[in-house]
Amino acid sequence: MRKEEKNAIIVKLGELLNEYPHFYLVDTTGLNAEQTTNLRRICFKQEIKMVVVKNTLLVKALDASEVDFSPIYASLKGTTAVLFTKTANLPAKVMKKEKGLGIKGLKAAYAEGGFYGADQLDALAAVKSKEEVIADIVALLQSPIKNVVSSLQSAGNNIHGILKTLGERPE
Repeated sequence: MRKEEKNAIIVKLGELLNEYPHFYLVDTTGLNAEQTTNLRRICFKQEIKMVVVKNTLLVKALDASEVDFSPIYASLKGTTAVLFTKTANLPAKVMKKEKGLGIKGLKAAYAEGGFYGADQLDALAAVKSKEEVIADIVALLQSPIKNVVSSLQSAGNNIHGILKTLGERPE
């Protein structure tokens, strides 16, 4: 591979690192073409960008980034695929759900501003995404409002019933 091609790959990886806030490094050693295609298809459906890359080029792209990614350099051995995502826990959930993908395992991950090791797949799957946290907060905020509205509506029905009964009563 010529130097110009390598530089183009490094630039492309840098763009992906800027575009996607989370990424997983997975071991794809031994995957055949069919398994790789199936993995790419599943990732595409889940809006996960999968890139198989040389470790040395990935290190150069990570070095060029503003974030210090040195804690994950030790895990860059063997065949590596990078799963870029905008939802932090999505690749972990896919990896746990789809055991037959052929992925040997998680090497490392950068999600929600922190580094995760190969043994933390369960923790990554349990991490709530930003959207899930926002939905939980909205639900918590709406709960008291719903109770107040419900009480007001039931009180209105009670008052209406009392007034109707009083109006129908003979004098």
